[in-house]
Amino acid sequence: MSYRSGEMIVAASVLNADFARLGQECDEVVAAGAGLIHLDVMDNHYVPNMTVGPLVCQALNDYGVSVPIDVHLMVEPVDALIEQFAAAGASFISIHPEATRHLDRSLALIRDLGCRAGLVLNPGTPLAVVEQVLPRLDMLLLMSVNPGFGGQAFIPYVLDKIRAARQIIDGSGLPVRLEVDGGIKVHNIADVAHAGADTFVVGSEIFGASCYKEAVASLSKAIAEGAG
Repeated sequence: MSYRSGEMIVAASVLNADFARLGQECDEVVAAGAGLIHLDVMDNHYVPNMTVGPLVCQALNDYGVSVPIDVHLMVEPVDALIEQFAAAGASFISIHPEATRHLDRSLALIRDLGCRAGLVLNPGTPLAVVEQVLPRLDMLLLMSVNPGFGGQAFIPYVLDKIRAARQIIDGSGLPVRLEVDGGIKVHNIADVAHAGADTFVVGSEIFGASCYKEAVASLSKAIAEGAG
């Protein structure tokens, strides 16, 4: 699946889904309007938690999830898992610069394996690293919480970072998506869109709702208001 320039996408983070029925959960949020399924991969090493591995990505592909799988690797070292998630059917693979000694090589590996490459910056990681590797990127993911746990509150100063990142991307002329992850809710997603994001990772705000369709519709409406 390809995305038009400027198209706004809700990426449903399954960290908050019911894993006993994960395939059906993905079907339901896609039917509700989510454009990506987002997998948060934690290793209890780079971050203080442990979640899913390549087998879950493979299972979702085998199940027939109908939108791309967006994999966020919070692991260190990272290269071996890049290869495993690419083989398991990931569409996007995003990595942290701190998790590899050779960032350019790792990003090139993602693309060489047929996936779209993303770079993830924690709240305290400066944007300077982006300009050196921007031609390698399909996605820039800005964390608006510190990685490792779901359900955290959005860090307000990340809005300034989103604005600066949007200027860098627009100035480059490259088709790099700008994704934001962490504490995104209906009450703040318009601000995130207005700052320049075009891809929004949302977990508990969707999976904690009684109706996924209504939740995604509310998010999409707020995004349109913020981007308009």
